[in-house]
Amino acid sequence: MIRTSEAAEQLSAADTVRGYKSLAQVERAFRSLKGMDLLIRPIRHRTEERVPAHIFLCMLAYYVEWHLRQVWAPLLFEDEQLVEERSRRDPVLPARSSESAQAKKHTHQTTHGLPVQSFATLLANLVSQPRSRDLQLENGRVRSHFSASTDADPTASQGL
Repeated sequence: MIRTSEAAEQLSAADTVRGYKSLAQVERAFRSLKGMDLLIRPIRHRTEERVPAHIFLCMLAYYVEWHLRQVWAPLLFEDEQLVEERSRRDPVLPARSSESAQAKKHTHQTTHGLPVQSFATLLANLVSQPRSRDLQLENGRVRSHFSASTDADPTASQGL
């Protein structure tokens, strides 16, 4: 049973349940900060102003991860239609994967024929891409140029 002090006119029973279930997303974010995704470890700060800076950097790192997951959703095993389905379905019934998510899990391929990956493998593949840095002297200034080699298949370098 879930109870709220809000009036029924302001917050429906279904919206109350949806709000309660959204706590799971917050818990998942904290697990991401502490767990395998971002690998943030405890740091003993020696000055008071470093604590808010550390918290800011942790939240910024989580935001970058969240944004990457949103952009890379078609390449991941994640259900791309989950967010819009949450507002339409009965919040008490168990969630069901969309047909596109079930197809990705069954075939291990996207709708464009690319291999579907986990966030960790896709990020590891991106990190493994070779990069070079060329320093050039231009008008008395040092200019740097970064380049990265990319493959047409984002998983080609790891054989996934």
